[in-house]
Amino acid sequence: MKKTTRAACLILVLLLAGLPLFGGPTAGKGTESTRTSALLAHSSDSGQALHTLALGPGLINLSPADEFSTYQWGLKNDGEFRLIELKSKFKSIDNIYDGRNSKDGTMKPGPGDYESTVIGAVTGIDINIQPAWKLYDQAESKRSVIVAIIDTGIDINHLELKDAIWTNPGEIDGDGIDNDGDGYVDDIHGWNFYSGNNQVFTGSEDSHGTHAAGTISAARGAYGIAGITDNNYIKIMPLKALGGEDGLGSPEAVIQAIHYAEAHGASICNLSMGTNAYSEELAQTMKNSSMLFVVSCGNGGVSGLGYDTDIYPVYPASLPYDNIISVANLMFDGTLSSDSNYGATSVDIAAPGSYILSTVPGNAYGFMSGTSMAAPMVTGVAAMLYSYRQDISLSDVKTILLNSSRKLDTLTGKMVSGGLLDAYGALTSR
Repeated sequence: MKKTTRAACLILVLLLAGLPLFGGPTAGKGTESTRTSALLAHSSDSGQALHTLALGPGLINLSPADEFSTYQWGLKNDGEFRLIELKSKFKSIDNIYDGRNSKDGTMKPGPGDYESTVIGAVTGIDINIQPAWKLYDQAESKRSVIVAIIDTGIDINHLELKDAIWTNPGEIDGDGIDNDGDGYVDDIHGWNFYSGNNQVFTGSEDSHGTHAAGTISAARGAYGIAGITDNNYIKIMPLKALGGEDGLGSPEAVIQAIHYAEAHGASICNLSMGTNAYSEELAQTMKNSSMLFVVSCGNGGVSGLGYDTDIYPVYPASLPYDNIISVANLMFDGTLSSDSNYGATSVDIAAPGSYILSTVPGNAYGFMSGTSMAAPMVTGVAAMLYSYRQDISLSDVKTILLNSSRKLDTLTGKMVSGGLLDAYGALTSR
């Protein structure tokens, strides 16, 4: 069989998706119970579980004070990123000579064994955030917005995130009393519905949620990367409903988290998770919710290829409700990632989701890929828009995001909008 090797690079830098690449910033640095009903973090779509959908770079002038922002191609794409795929030219007849492995397991290809395919970035395939930042920063008044992230936990002490974390104003930290009478004791920064306690961060299993949080709200101009939103106005509510090595959780935990988020003022909810199993209770909970849900549409099946969710739905992304935005994963060349699902009526919009650099636990940063990474892009812009445009209602946000998306031929017929998320287009849409 043929062997394939992929490498992503920015000039001479090798990028390994899903693995921490950079150490933490320096303080002070400037300018899913059964498999068919479980919820799982979408690093890759595995069967019928409700799970997270996760499986690169941007420019020097994106945010100069953030030393790694040059790798955030989803925010600003200058065409620097490359994905190199190596394929063997010849089919192996047996395993003796397959790959010519040495004693240490490394491959020793012979002359001309491989041919390479290069996927290059296309300048401008990004969410057009810079002019949107300028508009937002110049606005005299903005609306405060709470964004619930129902996922694995979030490292609330990460330097990039600590000032963006929501605090429950009705609770006194550490007194062992349910001060606000909501049924949760010491829920200062949210709740762990996976374990039933107030520990919204439990360690490395919470990388997925931490990564989503960084995309939305990392501190711009302070440490390593730039988040989409201004953490003075947009706060993140950590609600851990997924856990364990595979990022699984029950629909019941997600339902409880949705009720909690609503009761405590969240208006937008990021759900980077999915399953092939339909839950009527979850569907009704979301349908009757006052929140706007941004949901990852899934990373294909066992073949590793994305499929049409109009035919094979993924939940909750495929629920046909006006308060759900289903998001696909766009590559840096303006095409859908090969593992991203799609659907002319069941998927709404595309956003960058491959080789996305964001926060991971321990004041570190890592690349991850998948529709789980694309959804927070839309969540961030949705929150930014709702904060900036005080003349609109929450129900207007979805319409504006879809109508203002940048239309691409590669997306035509693949989703409702046929377009790429455009932050500036959304803020200036009338």
